[in-house]
Amino acid sequence: MRLSRIIMALTVGLAVVAVPTAAGAAQPQPAPSATTDPPQPPPYPPVVASLTVNRPTIFLGETVILTGTNFGPNETVDISVTVTPLAAPAGGQAPARRSDGSTVAMAPVAYQASAPLNFTAFTNAQGRFTKSYKPSVTGLLTFTATGRESGRTASTELRVLHKKQPLPVTGDSLGTPMKLGGGLVGAGAIMLLLTLAWRRRQRFGGAAH
Repeated sequence: MRLSRIIMALTVGLAVVAVPTAAGAAQPQPAPSATTDPPQPPPYPPVVASLTVNRPTIFLGETVILTGTNFGPNETVDISVTVTPLAAPAGGQAPARRSDGSTVAMAPVAYQASAPLNFTAFTNAQGRFTKSYKPSVTGLLTFTATGRESGRTASTELRVLHKKQPLPVTGDSLGTPMKLGGGLVGAGAIMLLLTLAWRRRQRFGGAAH
């Protein structure tokens, strides 16, 4: 009898001790922090500048408009130009031909003003600029624009072709029409003389009858 009471008392004591332990274990525990750094905002895509020309191909002596966008606001933009020669056409430039069959080379037109290979442009509050440019050489021109403060850069290409030139007028070219005109005048004079002689012969022949 006494033994059973002792066992019951031990069971009740163990139950009382186990209840707080189970309650503490049931409480949610805070998740361990993976990092102590504050959360960072999501990254934004970088701003890409652009540079374009209004015409991709022109003839020498014509003007193009360069347009830059997405540069820094109110920024100075440096523009450099590199020139790559174009491939010569098959057979080269056709020479002028004289009336006797000989040829004479055509000299290219010389331009007094030389376009700069380095110049600047200035953007507005939206980071945009326009700049006119008149090339003085033929070839494939590459424009590279770089913002001084933003460091943004962009490039574009322009193809400049030789302007078609009319055939040169040489002394032989002038002599040919003059020779033809002189020949026609001479032929007309001969026909006139023959006509007068024929009329005179008809007049005297009629009088003889």
